[in-house]
Amino acid sequence: MAEGIILVDPLPRTLDLIMEPDVRARLEKLGRVVISEDAPMSDAQIDELLPETVLIFGQTALPRERLDRAKKLKGVINVETNFLPNIDYQACQERNIWVLTPGSAFAAPVAEAALGMAIDLARGITAADRAFRAGTEQYGLAANAETFRFAGASVGIIGLGDLGKNLRELIRPFRNPVKVFDPWLPDEIIERHDCTPASLDELLSTSQVVFVFAAVTGENQGFLGAREFALMQKGAAFLLMSRAAVVDFPAMLDAVRSGHIRVATDVFPEEPVPADDPVRQMEGILLSAHRTGGTVDALFSIGRMAVADAELILRGLPPQLCRRADPALASRLRSKPVSVT
Repeated sequence: MAEGIILVDPLPRTLDLIMEPDVRARLEKLGRVVISEDAPMSDAQIDELLPETVLIFGQTALPRERLDRAKKLKGVINVETNFLPNIDYQACQERNIWVLTPGSAFAAPVAEAALGMAIDLARGITAADRAFRAGTEQYGLAANAETFRFAGASVGIIGLGDLGKNLRELIRPFRNPVKVFDPWLPDEIIERHDCTPASLDELLSTSQVVFVFAAVTGENQGFLGAREFALMQKGAAFLLMSRAAVVDFPAMLDAVRSGHIRVATDVFPEEPVPADDPVRQMEGILLSAHRTGGTVDALFSIGRMAVADAELILRGLPPQLCRRADPALASRLRSKPVSVT
């Protein structure tokens, strides 16, 4: 489709992981494809290829001085799916280089898992299973003394991005009143999704179920701490589905140990979690090994979205599926790079 090099440097992803054969065949038609999957592409090879490179699939570092040598570059698609601090986003915008992520591929599966985990916390499903296996089960009303119905329960969503919007659509049949805290969005956007804008304190103090989908920035690390957990209703459910760094993790665990709230988390400060970490033995917390988004179909969606937008870019058209990096926002993000796929 284009005369030029397609530089593919996708680790920790691999092409087999994110591209079905037909999608890979489309990639091969885009130009001269140069792939490095056994190890990250060396700086020497990148610098050699950049003058003729038109597209990059991967997490290649692109400071301004390197971009100066990439005169033909039209797009960079981060298939790791985070906007990392190794790119000069402002320089890319000035030079009309699209910097994209297909991260929304994970939104639907994460939202689906979040809903399942919320129902579990509300109804005590896995807790009852563990009690039954231990021979300490209770029956009927006695078994539901500390449960509540998810249907109709007041819901709070912290962060109404792709994940939050998908969750909001999934829970519509449950007729939950939904409040949203998202300082990056105007009230009009929140209201368009049939939600009520709220301050963080109001959301925490009035919601039976709180979903956290907030991205990590330089300003909000640990913004959910002991004070915030104390604001929550006793017995409320708190679901951490985005990044561990947005909470004070020890304070969250203290709130669980005290019996004040019940928690589900798909993310941890250190991953993989050490085998001797006490969190593994805690009651009142539902644990998930950062697995809610990494389904086979979601990973293949990364490849489909990336290649489809690459085809558009090389035709001189704007991409339609991936999210474009905005320098004002991308420079503030602080998500840890993916190390385990």
